[in-house]
Amino acid sequence: MTEDVFTALADPTRRTILDLLATHGHGTATTLAAELPVSRPAVIKHLAVLDRAGLVAAQRHGREVRYVVQPAPLQATAAWMSRLAADWDARLAAVKALAESAASDDAGSRG
Repeated sequence: MTEDVFTALADPTRRTILDLLATHGHGTATTLAAELPVSRPAVIKHLAVLDRAGLVAAQRHGREVRYVVQPAPLQATAAWMSRLAADWDARLAAVKALAESAASDDAGSRG
């Protein structure tokens, strides 16, 4: 699932679509296309990618299809990235401590 999210977020137009939906609460392909430098059919294709990644959901209101942001996949991806960052921070802190210890040992043996 995370791979689909990264694939969807890799495109700047799709990120803009998510921003617009988050700002407005919902949107249709037509209303989104009016705010983007791409056609309505292109917006529909982008929405399909976002939908496959679980980042948006389509809701039918009469003849209109409104899209809303689904935050759960973004939250899961952000949590994964936080865990990854914490692991790297711990590794870097261990390397720093080892380097400082070695430097301290070198200074002590010279004096």
